[in-house]
Amino acid sequence: MNTYTEVLFDEMPGQGGSLGVITLNRPAVLNSLNHTMIHAIYKQLRLWEGAEHVKAVLIRAAEGRAFCAGGDLRLTYERIKSHDPVMTNFFRDEYQLNRVIFHYPKPYIALLDGITMGGGVGISIHGSHRIATERLLFAMPETGIGFFPDVGGSYFLPRLAGRIGYYLGLTGARIASDECVQIGIAHQKIARESIPALMNDLIHQPLAGDPKAAVSRIIEAYQVSLQPSLLISEQKVIDYCFGEQTIEEILAALKNSNQSLCQEAVSALEKKSPTSLKISLKAMQEGANMDFDACMRQEYRLVTRFLQDHDFAEGIRAVIIDKDQSPKWQPGTLPAVSSDAVAHYFAPLAEELA
Repeated sequence: MNTYTEVLFDEMPGQGGSLGVITLNRPAVLNSLNHTMIHAIYKQLRLWEGAEHVKAVLIRAAEGRAFCAGGDLRLTYERIKSHDPVMTNFFRDEYQLNRVIFHYPKPYIALLDGITMGGGVGISIHGSHRIATERLLFAMPETGIGFFPDVGGSYFLPRLAGRIGYYLGLTGARIASDECVQIGIAHQKIARESIPALMNDLIHQPLAGDPKAAVSRIIEAYQVSLQPSLLISEQKVIDYCFGEQTIEEILAALKNSNQSLCQEAVSALEKKSPTSLKISLKAMQEGANMDFDACMRQEYRLVTRFLQDHDFAEGIRAVIIDKDQSPKWQPGTLPAVSSDAVAHYFAPLAEELA
């Protein structure tokens, strides 16, 4: 259907219409998203939205370790360092794609079979159906690169069970498929070997009446049982510690606990960008009471400022480019990040996200 090689589009005809299939096809770089892919997916979703013969959309990845590990950070670094204004356009278009997915009127099925982080979360979690396989590994690791949990993170993270979303968004903790289902990141877990049969049913079974409910019934036939979740078992202490109102208070509460999860969280937080931590917490606190589109407008304000400041480029350098794992944050301590500095990130822009 298209001339792209990094993202493929197919229509698979069946009973009552076709299944539109998006396949991410950059396995060598864990299907990381670039601007061309963002544009292509946006355009195709808009076409399928108005196509009566397309009954649902499924997004998946080509064979490899990842569904999508996020944005192309090497390219991001190069463009930040060269002061390329195109980077702001990239995030604007990515956030517009996230909005299209959130409001998509047809079933949007994300098949999460492998590493799913950052931008990969943004093109999956806002859809009507999120399916995990045993290979799913989820994280929002942005605070570790001097950034914040974007692509709608300020909306979906505070809406997860208790304060687990705050824990994930601030620490960047990685979690597997069973926990993803139990806390609401994914809706169902299926065995990877069931994917061909599930795809066949989605193509050939009718989705008349309520298409989203029909898709849910089809997927439910392939559900597998889940193992007990460590996060759920630790939710009481997570809720208590991450229910505090400032990063300093969260750290103090964590340090007062002798539970291993809390000590690991302290170790993780102390390595993150102080600016990122304070802004990420405020973004989630604000986002908990905002609708999705308002969250995306807020995130566009934040990313515009992050692209202008030090820590985002420095975080990518330390983790992705030089791999020395020793970022030099500016400021380097939490007390040095003033409330005025944080407020600056949230201030309205001359040109807001449309």
